[in-house]
Amino acid sequence: MADVLIIEDDATIRTALVRSLSARAHSTMTAPNALEGLQSLVDHPPDVVLLDLGLPDLDGAALLAMIRAVSDVPVIVISARDDGAGIVSVLDAGADDYLVKPFAADQLEARIRAVLRRSDHGRPAGPLVVGGLAVDVRARTATLDGTPLELSPKEFDLLAYLAERSGEVVAKRELLAKVWNQPYGGADKTVDVHLHWLRRKLGETAEEPVYLHRVRGVGVKLVPPS
Repeated sequence: MADVLIIEDDATIRTALVRSLSARAHSTMTAPNALEGLQSLVDHPPDVVLLDLGLPDLDGAALLAMIRAVSDVPVIVISARDDGAGIVSVLDAGADDYLVKPFAADQLEARIRAVLRRSDHGRPAGPLVVGGLAVDVRARTATLDGTPLELSPKEFDLLAYLAERSGEVVAKRELLAKVWNQPYGGADKTVDVHLHWLRRKLGETAEEPVYLHRVRGVGVKLVPPS
């Protein structure tokens, strides 16, 4: 099961895709144009995007570049355009797969499974361990010294992102882009508030850090206790 965002201007095709994907236990979101699709992706990040190139307000290739600026979500282009050079260009621009219309529902399902397997390939099979902190990205669970942490979805996403980059200083701007999908002038306060909540649940403060260390003027890093 996956959350699939369908960005397609043809209402008949959107309906058919929703029906087909729902029958295969996927959940779907739809958008009839590029700007609504981008907003939907930011507000409700999907597991995979189906992207038509012939959108009414913006060419799908331009939208792909905008998606890649804020997310590494797998993107399958679905288009009637079958020009070989054009297909290569879109794949080089960041699409994960390209499916020429019309196509069979089973073929689309196989492509979705394939891109989801590839997107999971780089994730560790087990939890990310930093000192006494263990973060299981796939199970979306975290423990501290064996005790489960009660985290909100965004708190977990923030902790997981930092755990994947343990020891690295991560800028707030990067956290806004990757965790909140807000790369264009988002408020640093959002990161600060969530870091405060996360520190409290880790039993520390900004003044007396244990795991989360602020690097003034740069960002924050997650490290094992010294």
